[in-house]
Amino acid sequence: MLYSCRHEKRGRRFLSMAKVAFIGLGVMGFPMAGHLKTKGGHDVTVYNRTAAKADKWVARFGGKAAATPAEAARDADFVFTCVGNDDDLRSVTIGKDGALSGMKSGAILIDNTTASAEVARELAEAAAAKGCGFIDAPVSGGQAGAENGVLTVMCGGDQATFDKAKPVIDAFARMVGLMGPAGAGQLTKMVNQICIAGLVQGLAEGIHFGKKAGLDIEKVIEVISKGAAGSWQMENRHQTMNEGKYEFGFAVDWMRKDLDIVLSEARRNGAALPVTALVDQFYGEVQKLGGNRWDTSSLLARLEKK
Repeated sequence: MLYSCRHEKRGRRFLSMAKVAFIGLGVMGFPMAGHLKTKGGHDVTVYNRTAAKADKWVARFGGKAAATPAEAARDADFVFTCVGNDDDLRSVTIGKDGALSGMKSGAILIDNTTASAEVARELAEAAAAKGCGFIDAPVSGGQAGAENGVLTVMCGGDQATFDKAKPVIDAFARMVGLMGPAGAGQLTKMVNQICIAGLVQGLAEGIHFGKKAGLDIEKVIEVISKGAAGSWQMENRHQTMNEGKYEFGFAVDWMRKDLDIVLSEARRNGAALPVTALVDQFYGEVQKLGGNRWDTSSLLARLEKK
């Protein structure tokens, strides 16, 4: 095994400690790396393009900061990446001073970026050429899920590599599933975003209709949330939507990036996604309202501007 383990009979607690690198300390990566250090008990080295963010992480959690992804990955058993898009991901993994150039044979690269299935397969091949494992592992649960360590992680890769990686990923997750070979994690995340897009639009239209009809939205939601219309979005976003507050969670810019990935994949595989394509256009209208950094529930704002 790549990392040392000890078994404590008292409480049947199984504790394992690995050397871990975490590359990308954005709103998701910062707390995820923190859970690997505090809850996972791992020896964590971080890298971030803006060094001050890495220094801030070290000041809060301990561990070490590295000057390049390759340096962070050197001698690590597991290397996590959580960056913006396909190009960012290539840069920190296979680019100059990328993580793979510093990884040892037998180490595992785990990518938590929401990216294309194509780049996942590309990195799986690059990792295999280095004698390393690879798991594409996009997450769902937003900033709150990252901060609370309760993300859902959708993985693509082979079973043996997944079995080694899962106990480490568990530090910031409440659900970790292997969905199929490399790329399957990203494809599953696309399904997730398709479903969310439709749900949020439906909730926005429902609240908008209720207001126009003169209903008390809080009373409406109290009743319908207990029936078939209920959802996480309804439970957690209806109140802020009703108040016109959109500063809670996943930003419109990020959602449009994800939906672009979804629609590009749909063009490749022939899937018909008329609602998703329409909601993507609606998010474009929200951006024109200045809502680039508003959360995804801001679909209501475009209805109320009409």
